[in-house]
Amino acid sequence: MKKYYDLLIKTYPFVEDEFITSKLWELNPDGIFEDDIQEAYHLYFSSKPNETEIKNLLDDLRINNYIAGCETSLNEFEEKNWNEEWEKNLRVIEVTDKIVIKPSYKEYNAKEDQIVLVIDPKMSFGTGEHATTQMMLKLIEKYIQPNDKVIDVGTGTGILAIAAIKLGAKFALALDNDEWVYENIIENLHNNNVSEKQCSVFIGTSDKIKDNDFDLLIANIQKNVLLELADDFRNKLLNATNKPARILLSGILSIDEKDIIKEYSNQNFKHIETIYQDEWCAIALQLNI
Repeated sequence: MKKYYDLLIKTYPFVEDEFITSKLWELNPDGIFEDDIQEAYHLYFSSKPNETEIKNLLDDLRINNYIAGCETSLNEFEEKNWNEEWEKNLRVIEVTDKIVIKPSYKEYNAKEDQIVLVIDPKMSFGTGEHATTQMMLKLIEKYIQPNDKVIDVGTGTGILAIAAIKLGAKFALALDNDEWVYENIIENLHNNNVSEKQCSVFIGTSDKIKDNDFDLLIANIQKNVLLELADDFRNKLLNATNKPARILLSGILSIDEKDIIKEYSNQNFKHIETIYQDEWCAIALQLNI
């Protein structure tokens, strides 16, 4: 049986703050759950987290007055408990009039022309609860074109790749560097009647993908990774069929929007629009070549 770790961080005061959550994601957990009952954050890991990194990050939050103090505890648990935790908290989400997300064990009576994405997250990020996922789905619905070839970098549960297929893409490549997500993505593909021919799963980094004819690249990942991969992302779109090629980015705090746009402008991307939700933003750009 696989073992996982639950890092409980109890902050004083406890506030469900998107900035604090974004900083906690820098510890690279497999998931974060904001526990209103215990007034704490749960960070889930598939391997034991680095205690020094945890201490340094929390010290930084305290020194900069984001929190007054905190307590931490680390517990080891089995895979089934992760799924039970998610099942207690997931809900049906109507992201737009067209797109609905639900776990497989929840009932939902779909309206005509609605796309219902059936997503069970397991150990993967991408439940639909987070603002960045919801904004990405809105942008995909707006900018997808018939027969697009799509690459979803940092796919997590595969939710964005699956949505792209459901919205008219001819093919999606779901890419993630975490080997734990593979079985979860395959399960979610089957739950949504998406074949592995329509959506291929690749475990590895984007530089291992040599195709350069994607029409749409989507990435809901951390700011520093988006900045680091800007050149690689541009290269993935150079021979797009549906020109101009488009790129949709999130995982970005609104205060970091200008940094992202500046870096991608240096790679010949034109800013189309930015949408906002809570303290987060999602950015649509197109490649000018």
